[in-house]
Amino acid sequence: MPVPAFEEYEPAGDCPCRGCAQRRRTLARARAIPLRDGGHPAARGARRALVLATAAGVVLGGGTGAAVAVTAPGPGGTVSLDDPGSPQGGRAPLHGGKKGAPAKPAGLPGAPSAVKRTDRATIINRAKLWLDAQVPYSMEQYWSDGYRQDCSGFVSMAWNLGTNEWTGSLDKFATRITKDELLPGDMLLFHNPADPNKGSHVVLFGGWGDESRTYYTAYEQTRPTTRRQATPYGYWNNATKYIPYRFNGVAGGVVPEKPVPDPPAPGGTPVVSATYPGASKFGPGANNAYVTQLGRMLTERGGSRFYPQGIGPLWTDSDRQATQAFQRAQGWTGADADGIPGAETWRLLAQHQGKDIPPTTGGAPGPAGRPAFPGSSVFRPGVSHPSITALGRQLVKKGFGKYYTSGPGPRWGESDRRNVEAFQRAQGWRGAEADGYPGPETWRRLFA
Repeated sequence: MPVPAFEEYEPAGDCPCRGCAQRRRTLARARAIPLRDGGHPAARGARRALVLATAAGVVLGGGTGAAVAVTAPGPGGTVSLDDPGSPQGGRAPLHGGKKGAPAKPAGLPGAPSAVKRTDRATIINRAKLWLDAQVPYSMEQYWSDGYRQDCSGFVSMAWNLGTNEWTGSLDKFATRITKDELLPGDMLLFHNPADPNKGSHVVLFGGWGDESRTYYTAYEQTRPTTRRQATPYGYWNNATKYIPYRFNGVAGGVVPEKPVPDPPAPGGTPVVSATYPGASKFGPGANNAYVTQLGRMLTERGGSRFYPQGIGPLWTDSDRQATQAFQRAQGWTGADADGIPGAETWRLLAQHQGKDIPPTTGGAPGPAGRPAFPGSSVFRPGVSHPSITALGRQLVKKGFGKYYTSGPGPRWGESDRRNVEAFQRAQGWRGAEADGYPGPETWRRLFA
């Protein structure tokens, strides 16, 4: 078999293939190429070793959910050539797709690719795909849909952008808005241009968690995997530096329905129709009279403890938790107790049938007799609840009560948070996993 002959080939400077794009990124690191010539937006001019490798049969993506990162020797060991020196990768093309297909070009740094029109429900549903798959966090790896597995890649995916963006370019695809204008599918962005390594991060806004708008549901890509959780506004750290933005491709906003008063019964008591209004009336972003009706029915069935701020037309985590408690009281589990009212949940509430939400003293009885987790909304500044007292007593019992100067009592305070944080750190947790706010796993371990 004859030996194949190879000859040197110098591709065009704007060649979009993955190998040439990778070569330009590497040279940008070594020679600090200006942005206009394809240099990396986070290049610092530091020299990097140039690794030229020849490989046959390389398959990008291929449905495995990840692509192999290209690396080179660095002063601290092996470094990624895709790493822009920030908490996420830089602006890059999508990876993978059909087997053997080339990556789509990213275009010039900072130049937005074509914006596809979408709606808020689609954005949140796309975010849930990664949440359900529990996509691992990575600054170098790419999921099977072609998006980088970090915070900015996650938002790029949810917005269905044609490129992998980073915190320094996502604002090019969006318009700055105010806190009061936030709707599900918008983003909260903190980019530190002076030093992207210091805190730069982005999350998707999933809806307000309470009427006072002190915390919200955040969808984000962070270690170890994609998560959704109640988050103080604008974030756990650098809260005042997070800026709200609206994606330019989103079709309109969520228009609140005009509340319609319940029809009066002969005795003057409002009557709730047993006709289910549909799932679209409930969930993050919902704002209508049916949410108010749901809250009223749930409080009548023992769910008043879930509404420390009262009921209203704006869907909050209180509605979800109260609905879930009612569903579980019927003996339902899994998807049947997801906190979103379905036709059967609505019928039982409207006709006053089924079992009431059981009363609680420090939480309803849970597995092995321990109190059930009452929900994240209970543990927030200014909230008073019996579960806070139960939490404090258990912390003292476990040896984590040193920050209490009095009590513990039913009103959430900084001493509660610091004691919870100490307990979480004792579990080996760090960062957002040790923020001092108990979640289901903290609760389970504390009462184990």
